[in-house]
Parts: sequence; C-alpha cells; structure tokens
Amino acid sequence: MKEYKLQDWLPTTKKELEIRGWDYLDVILFSGDAYVDHPSFGAAVIGRILESEGLRVAIVPQPNWRDDLRDFKKLGEPRLFFGVSAGAMDSMVNHYTANKRLRSDDAYTPDGRAGMRPDYPTIVYTQILKKLYPHIPVIIGGIEASLRRVTHYDYWENRLRPSILIDSGADMLIYGMGELPIRELIKRLRNGEKTGQIKDLRQTAVITPENELPHAHESATDLVLFSHEECLQDKKKQSRNFFHVEEESNRYEARRLWQKYKNSVIKVNPPYPPMSENEIDASFDLPYTRLPHPKYKGKNIPAYEMIKFSVNLHRGCFGGCAFCTISAHQGKFIASRSKRSILNEVKQITEMPGFKGYISDLGGPSANMYKMRGSCQEICRKCKRPSCIHPEVCKNLYTDHTPLLDIYHSVDQIKGIKKSFIGSGIRYDLLQHRHEDEKVNASTSKYTYEVITRHVSGRLKVAPEHTSDNVLMLMRKPNFKKFEEFKRTFEKINDEAGLNQQLIPYFISSHPGCREEDMAELAAITKKLNFHLEQVQDFTPTPMTLSTEIYYTGYHPYTGEKIYTARNQNEKLAQRQFFFWYKPDQRKQILSELQRMGRPDLINRLYGPPIKNTKTETSSKTKYKKKKYK
Repeated sequence: MKEYKLQDWLPTTKKELEIRGWDYLDVILFSGDAYVDHPSFGAAVIGRILESEGLRVAIVPQPNWRDDLRDFKKLGEPRLFFGVSAGAMDSMVNHYTANKRLRSDDAYTPDGRAGMRPDYPTIVYTQILKKLYPHIPVIIGGIEASLRRVTHYDYWENRLRPSILIDSGADMLIYGMGELPIRELIKRLRNGEKTGQIKDLRQTAVITPENELPHAHESATDLVLFSHEECLQDKKKQSRNFFHVEEESNRYEARRLWQKYKNSVIKVNPPYPPMSENEIDASFDLPYTRLPHPKYKGKNIPAYEMIKFSVNLHRGCFGGCAFCTISAHQGKFIASRSKRSILNEVKQITEMPGFKGYISDLGGPSANMYKMRGSCQEICRKCKRPSCIHPEVCKNLYTDHTPLLDIYHSVDQIKGIKKSFIGSGIRYDLLQHRHEDEKVNASTSKYTYEVITRHVSGRLKVAPEHTSDNVLMLMRKPNFKKFEEFKRTFEKINDEAGLNQQLIPYFISSHPGCREEDMAELAAITKKLNFHLEQVQDFTPTPMTLSTEIYYTGYHPYTGEKIYTARNQNEKLAQRQFFFWYKPDQRKQILSELQRMGRPDLINRLYGPPIKNTKTETSSKTKYKKKKYK
C-alpha cells in the first residue's frame, strides 16, 4: 500500500504552500465540492492538468461565503487567473428535490453535511472574487456553468435567466470537459496573450461588444440565436433557440453561436472534436492519489464512497435521452481510454486502503458504449441526430462489445481482483439490436450472458423510464416491449446459471407528455411484471435538455407541437402516487382517481375485480370490499 505525504495533494492552505516553498500561485481554483483528488472530481482534474503544464496551482474547497470572506483572501492573488466551479453536480439539483424541497444532506461534503455551499455557487463565488480582485480574470466551468452558457430556463426560480456569464461577471466560461481548452489557454497565455483578449478559444463562451455580432443570421460557420429579450417575450423563440443549440452540440463540427443580451453579445465558440485515446489517457494518467485531502481524515464523503473503487472507461453518450444533460456536457461521440490506462488505474485501486478485491463499477455514462463509433466517420461528421439509437439504432453505428469484454476479462485477471461489477446503467436496447455483421451479434450475446452471470452484484439496474409509447417517444427511449424482452432474457440466463438476481427498473413521473392515465397504465403493467417499484423520481427540469424546453415553453422544439406537462405540485403528486399502488395508504386515493377517470379496467388490473352486490347485480353503486385489494 502506497504511503502519501501532504505534498501529494494540491495545496489548499497557506501552510501547505510554505511546505512546498512556494511564494506565489499561478492559478487558484474554487470548488463547491470537498477536495477529492480523483479523476471523477472536476476540480482535481483541472488542478492536475494545470500542474502538468508546470503551473503552481491551489484549490480552495467549499469556501465560506457568509463570513468576512477569509477563505477567498487566504491565498492572495494568482498570477494568471481564478478558476471557479460549483462542483461535480448542479448546485440546485444538489440542494432541492423535484418538488423544490430543501434536501437535508450533500453527498459531496464531509459527512454529507448540508449548507456548505450556496445556491448557484458559480455566481456567488465569482461575484465575491470580482469584488475583491477586480483586475484578476475569473474563468468558470463545470456542469453548472456549462449548461447555462446561453439563455436558459431556471426551474427553481421559474424564469428565463441569461447566460451565466452575465449573472456572474466572469471573464470566460469553459463548457464541457475542460482538459483541452485549459491546455490551449495556458499555451496562449505563455505566448503573451491576455485572458481578456482571447475571444476565439474553442469550447469557451465570452462576452463581446455588440458590433462583433455577424450581419448574416446564419452561415457555414456562425449562427445567431434569438436574443435574450426576444426569448423573454416569445416562448416559441426560446424553443427554437434550443433546437439550434442542441443540434450544434451534437455535430462533429459545430458552428459558432451568438446571442445578444442588451448591448452585449454572448459568443459561444465551437467545441473541440472528441478527445483522442492519447488525449483522454493523458487526463486519467495524471498522478491522482484517488483519495480525499487529509484535512477530511475521519470524515465520510458519500459521493466519494460510491465511486472510490470504480473506473470510468469512456466519456460521452449517444443515447440522447431528452431529460439527460450528458451529451450536452460531454458530447454524443464516445471518447474511450486505452486498455493500458484502464488496467493501470485498476492496479492503483488494488493498493488503496480498504480495498477488498471488488471493483464496484467498470463503466461510463452508459456502461456498454466503450469503443463504439460509426463505421463510416464521414457519415458521423455530417450527422445532426441527437441520438444514434433513437428512434432506432443507426445502421452506421458499430455496436461491437468485444473490446469491452476484453477489458472485463483483463481486469478480472489482475492480482488482487476477486470480482468486477457493472454499476453504470446498461443500454439494453443495444443488447437487443441485430447488426448486419453476425460477429457483432455474437459479441452482443456473449456480453449479455457474461454481464448477467459474472458482473451483477445481485441487482441489475436499467432505465426503461416509462411504459407509454407516446411518453417514451418524447423521452427518446425505446419502446417498453424492448424492456419486456430484456427481462425475459435476464430471467432465462439467471435460470440457466442457477442465479437468483433481481432486475431493478428506473421510472420517471410527470415527464412532458405524461398524463395520470399513463401513470395508471404504468402501475398496471409493472404490477403484471411483478415489480414493486423502488427506483423512481419526478421529472426535474434542468438547463439545456429537450424535456426542460418542452416543460417551459409547452412546445416541442423539433416539431412545434403543443405538449401537455404536469406543472403544479398536485398534478405531480397525482402522477407519482401510481408508483406506489401496492402501499395501503395510497389505495384509497388511487381508487378514487381511477373511478374519476372512468377506468374500472385499471381498478381490476391493480386490485382485482370488485365484489358485486349480492342483492342485485344492477346496483347503481358498486361495493369494493377492502380485503379484496391486496
């Protein structure tokens, strides 16, 4: 087991700078999360990237923004810039439930303690830094900033907000995964450019003067969106903006986006192409300790406990789910690590304190997309589809699971590994897809069998999300029959292997297009499949998703169709209750709702046929005896 010194982490205090003999810093990073030196935590990644560029960098985790601001002053001024991130999770999702109730814990804080970061820390931290050090550039990044790069709907304030650059006062926003733009930024700063002069760096957004706005609304390289003010006046214009933003974010070679805000313009430069294997390896191969900073000794950081023995194999997701932000942040094209890099990380895990031989996850945004790409890359370069697998799997997508199987086999042969599990979500529609190449189909069958028999920790989690064809189409998810087919396959393999494992499905209520009857049908269908649902949630509108735009505008950005959405708390609770039809305290209300809908067939499917009045079969009131509803 490797022994670490305090200097093996990036410094967080003045004392740690003195231990290193540093009398200045090049960059100071502020993060809403506790400092965990692990490749799953963004501040650690950016810090290690900057360190690899030869810079002196420090991290201030979860600074106190309520007191005399000593946390913002303790390390002084950096030579180049401040970096700010809200953390690995959007702060508002972190703080509030779908019903806007304040959560009682925070998984990214020691001992799960709540209240260690403000709402919108990207804005709060940046405004403080700008007030204290107005002459020092502030660069914002992370998922909270990334998904707020242009005008966006804020569910928690129920209003449109402008680009987070406007509200925060930051000098530059790096969106998506930040390794490539931060390296290029450092290169250009070394060449003598000033941060305020750099307006064309890929994968960044900046504020520019109004006179820089292109004259043409649309060209091969540029696209002018409706202004923030126009979106405030017309929801259809906001809807149309989203269509363009999503389309460009899913292109291999995107155009530059422009959006006017009062007398300024937000300029969103196109992203970098997907990271090469060497580029993504260079990020994961940095000298992470993979451990929380020693200052947290004796404390538990729940988010870290979940992933400390896991390995991320790739980035990106081509699923394109309407409610998900992964493709908007990481892109839809898959960037995969090399086998060498992955195995080296697994070997490092075997030397970690507390490791008992079990890898909790060999996965990614979706577990089974490793090394998958289009057979013809020229087709991919021209493609604008938000999903490569919806409404059907693209014929150009090469869905070979062989490289992934090779990773699993190689990991399991490493000394000290007893078993490796797949904890990330598996796209079962990829497992059922029939490719024209029979070798690919054979790899898929072998993968399905091996995952179920060797890599499930008693429960395999998958996400059908709903049972209604209409709702699933809006979600960009496969028909529910695909799930039923996969369930049969899962049970068949379990029987053959003599296993007694569970299939755990995830479902969402109150998604745009979903009505109470759809939820009642979901309850009846899942009951027939012998599920008592546990992994369920209400739809939460988050910036930069198709579902959120439908929720806010009422229109589908691609078709212009008007879509019903449950919006108030009563409507949402009325839908959610059907998840728990089997609970006695929900039965009375559900029966009442089904009677109101005029759906005695669903009453029958959920609770059995009613007991007829023994005196007359034509009684105007049907009596339901409680004991029959088990």
